[in-house]
Amino acid sequence: MTGEQAATSFLHALASAIGADAIARAPEDLATYGRDWTKVHTPAPIAIVFPRRVEDVVTLLRLANEHRVALVPSGGRTGLAAGAVAANGEVVVSLQKMRAMGEIDRAGLTVRVEAGAVTEAVHQHVEPLGLLWPVDFASKGSSTVGGNIATNAGGVKVIRWGLTRQWVLGLEVVTGAGELLTLNGALEKNNTGIDLRQLFIGSEGTLGIVCAATLKLTRLPGHLDVFFFALPSLAAVLTLLDSARRGPFTLTAFEVLSDLCAARVKRHRGLTIPLGTEAPYYVLCEVEAHRKDDVEGWMSQVVERELVLDGTLAQSETQAKALWQLRESISESLSATGFPHKNDIALPIAALDAFVASLDATLKTRWPGFEVCVFGHVGDGNLHVNVMKPEAMSKEDFLDHAKTSDTAMFELVQRHQGSVSAEHGIGLLKKAALRYSRTPEEIAVMRGIKRVLDPLGIMNPGKIFDSE
Repeated sequence: MTGEQAATSFLHALASAIGADAIARAPEDLATYGRDWTKVHTPAPIAIVFPRRVEDVVTLLRLANEHRVALVPSGGRTGLAAGAVAANGEVVVSLQKMRAMGEIDRAGLTVRVEAGAVTEAVHQHVEPLGLLWPVDFASKGSSTVGGNIATNAGGVKVIRWGLTRQWVLGLEVVTGAGELLTLNGALEKNNTGIDLRQLFIGSEGTLGIVCAATLKLTRLPGHLDVFFFALPSLAAVLTLLDSARRGPFTLTAFEVLSDLCAARVKRHRGLTIPLGTEAPYYVLCEVEAHRKDDVEGWMSQVVERELVLDGTLAQSETQAKALWQLRESISESLSATGFPHKNDIALPIAALDAFVASLDATLKTRWPGFEVCVFGHVGDGNLHVNVMKPEAMSKEDFLDHAKTSDTAMFELVQRHQGSVSAEHGIGLLKKAALRYSRTPEEIAVMRGIKRVLDPLGIMNPGKIFDSE
């Protein structure tokens, strides 16, 4: 039986089992659900399946194993590593019809939600009770809980709250072999051997499909103050970070963007920097303080010590939201105004100063004349380095150049014991770079785990690493 015949047989069997209305094959659906936010690979799925319940996912996986059909899990498709791209005739499994959110356990501060629930919808679901699921980023209006878990999403508040894995107590997953696992429930403590739940968090859909999760909640923070500063260099940004960490408040976000990022945001969204001084870099700093005097006193100290060129403190919630828009509009603006080659790298905080100096030299050497837009979550060691394709250069030539240039950056990251992917994952785009952050022994262990949970290799094949 050919691959096409196997897929056709699989889809017929699946339609009989869960309903033909759960399967879409229209060209517009294939194009939409077969891609994520990347533009490198052309989507080419053969069908999209929309399970409605966990039982549908179990049936789907067992039939996929029987017919040996490859599957690509799909959430909000906001990824930037091509982890949700179906480029080789796979079947996409979209969880968008599994969006139920349960009652909130007020005593345990937990809530069970299905994997297709949108991040922002979860925030809205728990907020009336004064609660927060503190996984937050610019794509929260379209990203899903399942996708967040599959990529161990970070975002703009990691410096305060940590990564997604810190806020997931339990998982309901169907392995690549079609077995349903209910892992940890709503337990805070469970010291009974290997925590299988953590294997699936960050696995990019290569081990199975996350169907539901029990999320850990926390109390909403109090009033948050938002600063916006102009700075002369990345070194100055790190000096300001040190001052903010020592400040009389709790630091909840520390975000940096270059002037080139700001220019793209202005071009695409019409937003402007609310400062009288132009600068190479800008910082958005958010803090939770108990006294207004502490906030204003720290800002006065920063200005007096000349740690910044200029700065402003939001005087209202409206002004604070306007400042956040400058930061949260960057990724959208870069893609809308050009073709970016994206890298999200992470360094130990202690290595940032030395790395940044080397990075500046690398950028000037490897990308002379190229527009390099840098932004990121410097407070947790994460920089997003975006090289914009020159208008006169073909996409193919640009990508060839980028691959060569990436090598120098990844070698630099390796020397400083960093990661070639801070939060976007490996997907299809960074497989060749995995060796800069993972040893051969680690990769061998990961392959072994996949063989156990997905013995036929049908789950998101080709992502993170190729089949042996």
